[in-house]
Amino acid sequence: MNSIKGFLLISILFLSTICLAQVSDELMLYRKDFKNISGKNTVSVTSYEKNGSHFVFAGGVGNIDVYSLDKEGKLTPISNHELYKKKGPARGMVADNINGTDFLFVGNKHGNAIETFKILANGSLERVSLVEDTEDTHLGTAITLQVIHMKKASYLFVGGLENTPGLSSFKIEADGKLNHVQSMKDDDKIHTDGIIGMFTHNIKGKTFLYTGGFQDNGVSSFRVYENGTFKNINNISDNTTDRYLTGAYPVTGVTLGDHRYVIVGHRHHKYYDPTTNFIKRKDFVYHGDGVSVFKVNKKGALVPHFVLKDDENTKLAGQTRIEVVSTNNNEAILAVGTRDDASIQLCKLNEGGILSPINYLETGFSIYYGLKSHKIGEDNFLIAGSNRFDLNKVATYKIAPKVDKNGKILRHIVNLKYKVDATEQQVHEAEEAFVNLKNEIPEITNIEWGINDSEEGASKGFTHTFTITFNNENSREVYLFHKAHLDLVSKVGPIIEDVFVMDYWTAAN
Repeated sequence: MNSIKGFLLISILFLSTICLAQVSDELMLYRKDFKNISGKNTVSVTSYEKNGSHFVFAGGVGNIDVYSLDKEGKLTPISNHELYKKKGPARGMVADNINGTDFLFVGNKHGNAIETFKILANGSLERVSLVEDTEDTHLGTAITLQVIHMKKASYLFVGGLENTPGLSSFKIEADGKLNHVQSMKDDDKIHTDGIIGMFTHNIKGKTFLYTGGFQDNGVSSFRVYENGTFKNINNISDNTTDRYLTGAYPVTGVTLGDHRYVIVGHRHHKYYDPTTNFIKRKDFVYHGDGVSVFKVNKKGALVPHFVLKDDENTKLAGQTRIEVVSTNNNEAILAVGTRDDASIQLCKLNEGGILSPINYLETGFSIYYGLKSHKIGEDNFLIAGSNRFDLNKVATYKIAPKVDKNGKILRHIVNLKYKVDATEQQVHEAEEAFVNLKNEIPEITNIEWGINDSEEGASKGFTHTFTITFNNENSREVYLFHKAHLDLVSKVGPIIEDVFVMDYWTAAN
């Protein structure tokens, strides 16, 4: 009897594993909301849960916007806070709890400073500390921050870019103030010139930090000690065979079973203007785009393991952020944000360290540093910030099993009510501008429109209906955030009294 129960239990577990794998292979992103920000663009995004409430922090040029995030993925603006010298953009933002107090740490990129804010009960911020760059630190053009908790203290690691590259460690005091512990200047050996990604692993009580060097095209491993000091363990450079590290950018990691992995993306130097002096080493070789997976050995060093290469079925050109969406003992779901493909690519990393693509969504805007995963209950969300000065928005997406829409097309219905003082000429120009979107946005397959002719008296004052057809979700996202669409909204907005929008899927004719 016991053997039968054991067999049934094993069978159930086996079937559950298969079902979970099938679900993860069909995950998709579904946009839930988007909101304006007060900064000039959205560069960094992070999130935090405090006493059961969920908050989003979006850092742009000059300030930080705070929103609440509900279980449906909806954003509600709370406050905005000015950065030191009104500089920025805010980069490398990380929220954490230090000795019972919640803080947000911010790298003020062009302010050459690290700002510490206390997170108040409603999510608003109160600056409690400011550390400016000196000759002994590497805070100039501060890019990336990483909090590391040791047994008796917590430390903030800072990576910079451009003029003063290197790695620095600061002890975080109970009041949020930072005390300098150690700085290591970049050299020809380590990869700390332009740290745009950091991650930590703990191996049998020992802490290791991994950094990506954007300018020096590689990754480095460091051992971090209880007092916040650190030393270099090993370094791996780009090559043209089994890794893609030219312009190493996002760095993250996971533990699956007994294996620890570090995942590194890159925005290749080919995507930058070659006439500028921003790229220091101009003798690079472009050999494609790919996400590199490294295995961590028992000594904390990185070992090249696997590469997911970009192809016609993936969106991996110009990776700027990689977020871990979820993990279990067998696999991890990752989200890769791209600047050049302007997409979010979902991937699966199995226990053996093999990375495979799932689905992607073309966001309609490039992602620079603004991508953050967040969980509410059993639901996984992504918060994304645009890298466009003409957009100034932050968006949320829910990650859920893909709904089969084979053979269907998407209708986007826009109903308009014009103001009573809108002139006939203004309305005519608005009509022409709307129809002209078909020529500006190739993702639109068709536009038809008409003026209300109903005599039932239930039109509620709406006079114009525009029906736009898309082939898929990607096309709708591109349309929504396309410059031509935003220009139209800006142009006709002053004469619109009300708008009513509905979307639906239907069988293709």
